Amino acid sequence: MRYPWRATVGPQKGDGIGGLVYSGLRGETSPKMKWTHAFNTALLLAATAAWMHAQSSPPAETAVTIGGKKISIKYSAPSMRGRKIFGGADALQPDNTVWRAGANSATALHTDSNLTIGNVAVPAGDYTLYVFLDPKGWKLIVSTQTKQWGIKRDGSTTLDESQSLGRIPMTMSKPPAPIETYKMTLSSEGGNRGKLQLEWENVIASVNLTAK
Repeated sequence: MRYPWRATVGPQKGDGIGGLVYSGLRGETSPKMKWTHAFNTALLLAATAAWMHAQSSPPAETAVTIGGKKISIKYSAPSMRGRKIFGGADALQPDNTVWRAGANSATALHTDSNLTIGNVAVPAGDYTLYVFLDPKGWKLIVSTQTKQWGIKRDGSTTLDESQSLGRIPMTMSKPPAPIETYKMTLSSEGGNRGKLQLEWENVIASVNLTAK
């Protein structure tokens, strides 16, 4: 008689310890095994997608020391990759919307010094930055929110206006050629003065700051 199960004694390939091995029904996969396999596959796919997305917008940082105190910004740097980024309703970042000033998590500002950015007072501490894409001139937004994702699941901004310190007009210009990868730069302008500059696609936007 042939049985749909088999039992073997002694060392078996893959078990590492020998002894009695019961294999169960040949060719049969239990519902639990099927569920576990599907769950593991879903986790692998999600991790792969997250890794690929992170690689397309890698982490970046800019920092400057003014008056002996450090100011730094951590952000993710996306690239154009053939897309229209700014200007018009068909752009990746349409006019009159709030942009996270990067990708992935909200762009994080840390300052060891009390700052004045434009005409807005920013005490020493941690903040996140957004930009309102006004076609007449961008506005930098400094928020007391921290560690939040840059956008919600529906693509809308995570900015809580009640935690905004203000909207700061930025100086706008254009580069001589399109800028493929987004870049933020903090620089010293001498003394206690500095500048923050954003560059991507066909836009350069900057704002002056003063450390106290």
